[in-house]
Amino acid sequence: MGNQLKKSIKNNKVILIPTDFSAVAENAIVHGLEMAQSLQYKACLLHVYQNQPDTIYNKEDDAYQHAVQELLKCKSRYEQNYPVKIETLIREGNLFKVFNMTAAEIKPGLMIMGTHGKQGLQHLFGSYALRVVLDSPCSVMVVRDRPVNKYYRRIVLPVNCEVDPCQMTEWVLRINKIHGPEIFLMEAIESHSDRSSITKGIAMQIISSLKEEKIACRLTRAESSDNFFNQFMAFSNANHADLIITMIRPADDSPGYNFSDWNERLMFNPDGIPVLFIDRG
Repeated sequence: MGNQLKKSIKNNKVILIPTDFSAVAENAIVHGLEMAQSLQYKACLLHVYQNQPDTIYNKEDDAYQHAVQELLKCKSRYEQNYPVKIETLIREGNLFKVFNMTAAEIKPGLMIMGTHGKQGLQHLFGSYALRVVLDSPCSVMVVRDRPVNKYYRRIVLPVNCEVDPCQMTEWVLRINKIHGPEIFLMEAIESHSDRSSITKGIAMQIISSLKEEKIACRLTRAESSDNFFNQFMAFSNANHADLIITMIRPADDSPGYNFSDWNERLMFNPDGIPVLFIDRG
C-alpha cells in the first residue's frame, strides 16, 4: 500500500478543495494552499451548483452566475497571496456523486474539506462530511474553523494494528519537506497478544523510518485498552497538536478498539484539530 500511495502522490500533484463560500470553507482553502505551496502542488477549487429538483441545468441562471463570480473572486484573491497555480471548477448535481466523479477525473493527491461540525444535518460540510471521507477515492483532510498555526509543526499519530506504517510515514515525510514537524505517536493497547505484537512492530517501524530521516518523534502508550479516543485526544491536546494523521478505519470493530465511530468522532473532535484521513488504497 505504501508504494501505491507514493505513486499516487507523485503522479497527481493537485489538491482538490470543495467550497460553498462559507467561512469554514475559506479556512479549508487556506489550509489547502499552505499545503499546496509546501508540496509544490496546484490547487483546484470546486463548487457544486445544486439546482432545484426537476429543473433544467441552466448556465444563465442567476444563482449559477453568482456562483461562478464568487469562485473567480476567490481564485483572484488567493492568487495574490500564494505562489500556487489555482484552477476552478463548477459542477452541477448531487454533492457526493460530483465529488467522486471530479476526484476520479482529476485524480488529486489530496482533498481538503471544511466542516461546520456535526450540528445541522442539512449542511454538506456537517455530518455528511463523514460520507465524503469514506467514499473518497483519495486521502482527505478535514478542517473546521481552526486556522493554520505556523503550518503543521506538531503532528500526532494514533497507532494500532490496522495502521499501514508505509503510508503513515510517507505523509509525514511529505509534510516534513519544508517545515520539519515534531511527531508524537500514541500506541493503542490491544487486548490480544498477537494484535499487541503487530501494533508494537508498526510503531517501531514508523519510529525507525522517521529517525532515519532525522525527524524528531516520541512514542507514548495508552494507559488502558478502554476509551482510546479520549486518551488520544488528551494526548493530542497535551502535545499542542496542529494536525492528526490517521488511516480511514474499517467498518467492523476489533477487540479493544471501536472502529465504527472512530472516523466520525475524530473528524468532529472537540478541539477542532485538523485531521488527515489516509485512504487505505
